[in-house]
Amino acid sequence: MYEMENIVFDKFKASLKQLKEMNIQASMNYEVWNNVFISHHSTAIEGSSLTLEEASLLLTEGITAKGKPLQHHLMLTNHHAALIFTIEYAKKNETITPEWLRHLSSLVMKDTGGVVNGMGGTYDISNGDFRLGMVRVGTRYFMDFRKIPAEVEKLCEKINTGIKQVKNVEDIYNLAFDSHFELVSIHPFGDGNGRVSRLLMNYVLEYHNQPLATIFKEDKAEYFQALELAREKDNYLFFRNFMYAQQTKFFEQEIASFKQGAKWSIPLLSAN
Repeated sequence: MYEMENIVFDKFKASLKQLKEMNIQASMNYEVWNNVFISHHSTAIEGSSLTLEEASLLLTEGITAKGKPLQHHLMLTNHHAALIFTIEYAKKNETITPEWLRHLSSLVMKDTGGVVNGMGGTYDISNGDFRLGMVRVGTRYFMDFRKIPAEVEKLCEKINTGIKQVKNVEDIYNLAFDSHFELVSIHPFGDGNGRVSRLLMNYVLEYHNQPLATIFKEDKAEYFQALELAREKDNYLFFRNFMYAQQTKFFEQEIASFKQGAKWSIPLLSAN
């Protein structure tokens, strides 16, 4: 397992080095395109049917996709707003709190969440409330809702401490991936846990000015398998290896496009 980890990480590190040397992130409109790309894949994992082109038109020009559900449009616009919020917050090197995570969740679920009656009472998903009932995804039940506030508080403290102690790129990405894994494993919200956890991951990366992470929609099954295997084996490495492979895939795709002379022609969000 250790040898496998080294191979996966070394490949990731080489692609990251090349990405930075080519200064791809400085390309015109790259950040705008990257935010569209991340939002598209994150919401597609959760069921949005919009294509990448449709997502781009919606987020940059306000053009809706003909024949696609309104909810899928709202999922995308809500996620994109939450991603921008996360990036701006991380740039200020602000610490995270349970209240901040609840606000982030409220942005993600703003237009698609609702009121739920749980064992512990009524809670509002669109307001970022912690769930007050048990939740099952597939064959797994997540932790008792009464434990959530304390577990989220512990996770915030762990991230706030770790984010200042990281010493290199591997430490930064490990912390980002582990934060993602831990929050989605707590599953504190009635819905949107995956999206919020992926945003938290990118908070850590943006905090340290590293390229943001994404998970490809076509690799959804492998993503869920990696999460479940890491839980079963109680070992972060299974999830880290999957995430490093995803980032290598993304970086290599960007490098190939850049070499072919591709340009990110998505108009700026502020454009008329």
